[in-house]
Amino acid sequence: MNPLLDFTGLPHYHSIKASDVTSAIDQLLQENSDLIAKLLASEHILSWTTFIQPMEDANERLSRAWGPVSHLNSVMNSPELRETYNENLPKITQYYASLAQNLALFNKFTQLKHSQSFAWLTPAQKKIIENELRDFRLGGAELNENDKPRFLQIQEQLAQFSARFEENLLDATNAFSLLIDNAAELVGLPDDVLLAAQDAAHRDGQAGWKLTLYAPSYLPVMQYAENRELREKIYRAYVTRASEFGLAELDNTGLIADIVRLRHEAALMLGFPSYAELSLASKMAESSQQVDEFLRELAQRAKPYAERDMQELRDFALTELGMTDLQAWDISYVSEKLRAKRYAFSDQEVKQYFPESKVLPGMFKLIHTLYGLEVNPGKAEVWHDDVKFYDITDSNGKLIGQFYLDLYAREHKRGGAWMDDALTRRRKGDAIQTPVAYLTCNFSAPVGGKPALLTHDEVITLFHEFGHGLHHLLTQIEDMGVSGINGVEWDAVELPSQFMENFCWEWDVLSHLTQHVDTNMPLPRALYDKMIAAKHFQSGLQTLRQIEFSLFDLRLHGGAATESGSALQLLQEVRQQIAVMFPPDYNRFPNNFSHIFAGGYAAGYYSYKWAEVLSADAYSLFEDNGVLSPEIGIKFWQEILAVGGSRPALESFVAFRGREPNMDALLRHSGMN
Repeated sequence: MNPLLDFTGLPHYHSIKASDVTSAIDQLLQENSDLIAKLLASEHILSWTTFIQPMEDANERLSRAWGPVSHLNSVMNSPELRETYNENLPKITQYYASLAQNLALFNKFTQLKHSQSFAWLTPAQKKIIENELRDFRLGGAELNENDKPRFLQIQEQLAQFSARFEENLLDATNAFSLLIDNAAELVGLPDDVLLAAQDAAHRDGQAGWKLTLYAPSYLPVMQYAENRELREKIYRAYVTRASEFGLAELDNTGLIADIVRLRHEAALMLGFPSYAELSLASKMAESSQQVDEFLRELAQRAKPYAERDMQELRDFALTELGMTDLQAWDISYVSEKLRAKRYAFSDQEVKQYFPESKVLPGMFKLIHTLYGLEVNPGKAEVWHDDVKFYDITDSNGKLIGQFYLDLYAREHKRGGAWMDDALTRRRKGDAIQTPVAYLTCNFSAPVGGKPALLTHDEVITLFHEFGHGLHHLLTQIEDMGVSGINGVEWDAVELPSQFMENFCWEWDVLSHLTQHVDTNMPLPRALYDKMIAAKHFQSGLQTLRQIEFSLFDLRLHGGAATESGSALQLLQEVRQQIAVMFPPDYNRFPNNFSHIFAGGYAAGYYSYKWAEVLSADAYSLFEDNGVLSPEIGIKFWQEILAVGGSRPALESFVAFRGREPNMDALLRHSGMN
């Protein structure tokens, strides 16, 4: 049997082959199309069970077949898998785009909304129908029949261009490596980074040290390498990935222009003045003007702090390091030197206290404290030997959720960190389907017989993704369309993830996360106090950088780059208005900004800051009542995590916090109050 068509349990990763994909997808697409035709022709009285339930079942089967393929394409990319993925992606895109355009289906949903039976549906089911009606309008169902083929073509092209953008970035990252044969060129790099680089060279049959553009190699070079020429060389390679400075076939410049142009055309066809307004139609924010004002206000508050941060770096670079021209490839290095001098500790010193073998149990202990849940190893087929699998159970041993954990960077794996769903909680007859999530990071793998060591920033990243995972796994909703993260407004979806980050700064949490890799001693209180003292170090620069990317994204999709000029020119204009730090002219950040060109953040990158207001304000209730308060933890579960997308995110926030959010907590958490 084709493993992609076996829906009796979790994906059969040991059995899935690229050759299985096309036959499985073709079969399911045909079955689904036949079902839609049958439902449209049916004369049964419209109801949830006779109309919506069968479509949910069919679309879930398609999702369960395509999901593992899409996941493998991100974490175990190969020429064969990429070819079959790209062969089938247009079919998947066309299927869902055709559903969204189907006026007859739209009319059926409209009839159901206005039928007597609608009143008897659960709030979650009503929300699903209302969301569907909105999405039909945004998907082109009300377009003139003559316009629908073009709209469908745009959706297909956008899917293909976004996939190619991600592939180009992955290939450009893979294509670069630098072999160093002289240890003197690597002075300053930590021992574990050197060992990993030596192992990488050895695997290639080479002597020396192999540096790459993967985060576990790139970031330490930028932060610790004394060799300024080396930093510049690695920096230049990193910021010019997938641009005209590399292989022509991997240049994303043309794709950026095409993606923006097509998004704008689609928005105009639907009656929106820009893609930004189309994107915001399904978000918390009411308009691009409101988002722009939010970002500008935050920038106004952050800029004085950022200017101070930048001046401190320049002064320190000049007086302590003799640098008269501080450049982009110096920033991380000088920052680390300044922090080490000012606060008397380094990231590398802290890293020795965060072995993965201690961090994971400590994170799971926090979940037990807040929610009364247990996390233990489970059993499932995995796609790589490094991948772990866990069960989440309640105090009675009842299975609540499960997740895969893929922590380490490797070749042919997409960069960054993310959560995705494998299975969604929903009712199936008398049974409840257990939700399952993928949690993916790109940390350094273990070297030298020691456990993997995480920087404190990586611990924060892990908590962030686990927060997304808990949002998906701890839902109590039984209808798939608004269960877990489904149906949650995109600019609120970061609330649970950023909320979790706060615990990485609490002594009562860190004391259970830390154990020195050599001495087995916990994090000393004195070192913790230094970390807290340095918590807001350069927060002004970091905040302004996020606002810069957010404004660029918003204006790019607001039409600013569709008539004249390029994305790069627009970014430079945004920088002139708000930035205090300017990269070299060859920097091609847009060419690797996969969040907005290959991910789901187009005209939505502001969501990180928007949701940070929510998360900081939500966390302040824990600060007021005890950060490890089970009572407040259960309330957060019930009012935020459990309800998923079954009600507007603002209603969920108010139900938890007792009022609407304000910016004060964010500014305080960022040291800018």
